Amino acid sequence: MATEQELSDFLKSVEKRAFKRSVYHVRNEEAALDIVQDSMLKLAEHYGDKPAGELPMLFQRILSNCTLDWFRRQKTRNALFSSMSDFEGLGEDGTDFDLLEAYSGTEDGDKAESAEDLTRRAQIFQGIEEEIAELPPRQREAFLMRYWEEMDVAETAAAMGCSEGSVKTHCFRAIQTLSKALKAKGIEP
Repeated sequence: MATEQELSDFLKSVEKRAFKRSVYHVRNEEAALDIVQDSMLKLAEHYGDKPAGELPMLFQRILSNCTLDWFRRQKTRNALFSSMSDFEGLGEDGTDFDLLEAYSGTEDGDKAESAEDLTRRAQIFQGIEEEIAELPPRQREAFLMRYWEEMDVAETAAAMGCSEGSVKTHCFRAIQTLSKALKAKGIEP
């Protein structure tokens, strides 16, 4: 059984990777932080008495389920409420909310990149994200765990509930598909 120190050390070791993964999936830092915190709490509450070797697999499964739950809640919320209503009314300081002003970017003048460079980079990232989103679910999951979260083959296989050979196959196919699609869009490493 994992001790409190082992559980604490494990959670510290996965915190940043789990946050990066969640941000990538939900594209919202606050929501990603909530998902990671909920996952950590569920692991500690329900599985804190499990052996330390089982914690990585359990945490990855909990994190995946919490992310799916977030998407389900968002789908329901979006079906009930119009997103444009978020941009109407008063801002936090009591003045009229101005969407252009809110998204004008940072105020520090240290940025030397032109708007063209920023737009080009944003378009490239968007193209990559679109292609990753188009991958079959198991390929996408294996690809993100291996290359985004930097998990090894054994950890990925345990988290996905499949063999190491399946993980390698999913990753290989994902890389081939992404490479072909990105080259077709003119995006090359």
